[in-house]
Amino acid sequence: MTLKLYRYRLKPTKAQIVKLNEQLELCRWVYNETLALRKNSFEQDGKSVNYYESKRMIPIWKKSKPELSKVHSQVLQDVVLRVNLAFKAFFRRIQSGEEPGYPRFKGYGRYDSLSYPQSGFSIDDNRLWLSKIGEIKIWLHRPIEGVVKRLTIRRSATKKWYVSFLVEESTDRILEPSDKAVGIDVGLTNFAVLSDGEFVPNPRFLLQDEERLKTAQSKRDKLPKGSHERQKAGKAVSHLYERVANRRDNFAQQLSHKWVTTYGIICFEDLNINKMVHNRNLAKSILDVAWNKLVQYTSYKAVEAGRRVVLVNPANTSQLCSSCGQIVKKDLSVRVHDCPNCGLSIDRDLNASMNILRLGLQSLAGA
Repeated sequence: MTLKLYRYRLKPTKAQIVKLNEQLELCRWVYNETLALRKNSFEQDGKSVNYYESKRMIPIWKKSKPELSKVHSQVLQDVVLRVNLAFKAFFRRIQSGEEPGYPRFKGYGRYDSLSYPQSGFSIDDNRLWLSKIGEIKIWLHRPIEGVVKRLTIRRSATKKWYVSFLVEESTDRILEPSDKAVGIDVGLTNFAVLSDGEFVPNPRFLLQDEERLKTAQSKRDKLPKGSHERQKAGKAVSHLYERVANRRDNFAQQLSHKWVTTYGIICFEDLNINKMVHNRNLAKSILDVAWNKLVQYTSYKAVEAGRRVVLVNPANTSQLCSSCGQIVKKDLSVRVHDCPNCGLSIDRDLNASMNILRLGLQSLAGA
């Protein structure tokens, strides 16, 4: 059994949009009340309030705020669970030595999703029925295979509505075995270089729309705060960012599918992206290529297909000669690997991808 996420676009009516927005605001209220309950209990009495104690407050809140009955009961319980998960993440980061921010209250319009954990929904052809809302048209561009375990409705920054189904699948998607193995070096000059000699150019999606973004942001910032014109201009900015994100996501999906179909073993560097973006000169470019998303998509596709994804230590993969093993020091600006020991002269990233493949196969052999 594997878990898979299916995402579709919703087309609610104007009346349904009003209901959805109202429910999101009610969920935001429950989120803030739960957070305040736990915060005040600890600060005033030194006591921690757990998830089950918080959940028992929902019937009490319904008495003082009857409109909460407009939201499905399990949706409200999921809101309390989200607060609990936020505190768990907060304490986990403290224990690991980080400096996390304390869970924050949600401002108006800052709560954008609601989840049905087990019940309160059903699907019939191109219609999604939701408790307390009714039937909403859904663009079911591909069939849902498996048992739906969870449903989440999300409002995007551009006010579009999407539904995600977390599905438990039992379908066998194993591909025919492949004895091909590849090492992949991701970068900024080239998006990726494969050890078999393939170069994938960097699409630079953000750079393509950067001028339009600057113009749209400048126009928005000049308008009075809170005005209708500023909201409209802000939506235009959100549309541009959404366009960049969608193109980036589609590129990673297609590329990961191609690699999983072709290769039996796929080796990447285990990069610490959070540390790398501290370099202000490269941060925007690193975030634009979204290496983590590429590795994530390749990994879950590989599990479904019966392939292997191996993450290797990135230390010295660019400096080490893939032919003789000699360390050849070079700055990031030097794009060609010239080995004085064996005479190998190849592209720096191609040399790194060969080292990544070797390290990946070595780790598999050791395991």
